[in-house]
Amino acid sequence: MKKRTLGRTGWSVSEIGFGAWGIGAKWWGPTDDRASLDALAAAWDAGINFFDTAYVYGDGHSEQLIAKALAGKPAVVATKVPPKNDVWPAKSGSPVNESFPADWIRSCTERSLKNLKRDALDLQQLHVWTDSWLAKDEWKETVARLKKEGKIRAFGVSINDHDPNSAVELVASGLVDTVQVIFNIFDQSPAEKLLPLCKEHNVGVIVRVPLDEGGLTGTLTKDTTFPKGDFRGSYFRGDNLTQTVTRVDKLKGLLNGEAQTMPELALRFLLSHDAVSTVIAGMRQKKNVAANTAVSDGRALSPSLMGELKKHAWARNFYGRWDD
Repeated sequence: MKKRTLGRTGWSVSEIGFGAWGIGAKWWGPTDDRASLDALAAAWDAGINFFDTAYVYGDGHSEQLIAKALAGKPAVVATKVPPKNDVWPAKSGSPVNESFPADWIRSCTERSLKNLKRDALDLQQLHVWTDSWLAKDEWKETVARLKKEGKIRAFGVSINDHDPNSAVELVASGLVDTVQVIFNIFDQSPAEKLLPLCKEHNVGVIVRVPLDEGGLTGTLTKDTTFPKGDFRGSYFRGDNLTQTVTRVDKLKGLLNGEAQTMPELALRFLLSHDAVSTVIAGMRQKKNVAANTAVSDGRALSPSLMGELKKHAWARNFYGRWDD
């Protein structure tokens, strides 16, 4: 497993990280804790040392599984504070004290420390963000106190879905160690402003949704259905699934010696950007761990293939249609 530096933290983290949303027993339909623990163990054995979770991934269940699987192991674990008002994504101009009042940030940090069975959180993140909060001081002071108390080692934010420019002022401010952002073959917008700015300010970049919630795996068809409780039934609702499969079929024409499967193509595309610190992929089964970690061999895609992939950028937001 190749390692990269996570921004100004200086930590050496696996360039393929473990995205732990899917093991939280919520949002992704039925889960098997034994299989999840086996996948976590396989990830560690394969060299993954960066694990990203959040309290809302099963109301602490994902955090608790990670604590069990990684007990005594020197892994870097990131988690997140959910917005108190339960508004996703954050709205520009909304009061930060409705989403992240000081006592809420502190209580959520304490709760995650308990779930993860740790004395300090390696990386605490706000689960939504808008740059309109940048001028407010209370949340900054709370984060600074938690760092001083040794309860968090580093701090970052998870950027709103498909809106990387909503955090460019934050990155430039020097107040965050990392940002987490949606970045994949379809949504290439972070490469325009956010990634260069993160390089300039030495801010770590954690890439989420690298496979477009399964769309870029190449395994979906126009007739695919999802289990009860699996949020992808909403994500790929209506003609979303048909549009996705049609576009992925065109991408399959680019598979060659540089990448032989769609997941490999998708992950290599991201790792070919040197501003990226780690790519967190969902891995609920050991076979997914093996496939994803095999991509970490230091081989970037050629400029010509990167140029072809750029033509497949697709501006859309399927999350915004969940409540239609």
